Amino acid sequence: MKLQLALDLVNISEAIELVKEVESYIDIVEIGTPIVINEGLHAVKEMKAAFPNLTVLADLKIMDAGGYEIMKASEAGADIITVLGATDDMTIKGSVEEAKKQGKEILVDMINVKNIEQRAKEIDALGVDYICVHTGYDLQAVGQNSFEDLQTIKRAVTNAKTAIAGGIKLETLPEVIKAGPDLVIVGGGITTQDDKKAVAAEMQQLIKQG
Repeated sequence: MKLQLALDLVNISEAIELVKEVESYIDIVEIGTPIVINEGLHAVKEMKAAFPNLTVLADLKIMDAGGYEIMKASEAGADIITVLGATDDMTIKGSVEEAKKQGKEILVDMINVKNIEQRAKEIDALGVDYICVHTGYDLQAVGQNSFEDLQTIKRAVTNAKTAIAGGIKLETLPEVIKAGPDLVIVGGGITTQDDKKAVAAEMQQLIKQG
């Protein structure tokens, strides 16, 4: 099980400073969609240059032109790139093809997918690396979480690894670990804390203990 730090509401220089604090305790650093929109793919390039030993995920949420966008993210140094599960199979196939060519990985984000179980089976057959259940900011605000969805995709998926994102905090982490995803994605649960390093260290310890 790996820990991914999602960075959304910072610029790239703030992001690099933040990662310096927690670098030893995270496995993957995510350049979130808001940063990519604000700063472009050079944010990915700068993060990879600053932390060559960390896996860098570019949260592009690809919906179309999969092959091309995967190629551009790969050129910028992304190791994992996200595609939306709500897109069509051709976009996912094109993304997977290009990612294999570039030696990169694809994470499919199931945000707003209606029939999660059915779609997870279809996507799993397309050869993606991760399938991620994700409760977005707007649904977190009304108290939703992804735990039940994680159980659903774990039953449905046979090849891809599973991931969970959306509102995970230190106090809810044990429940997440119990559900057994391969990847736990935490944003504000680390980035909004006073002692980010201590929280990240505790999270990594809990994950290692399983």
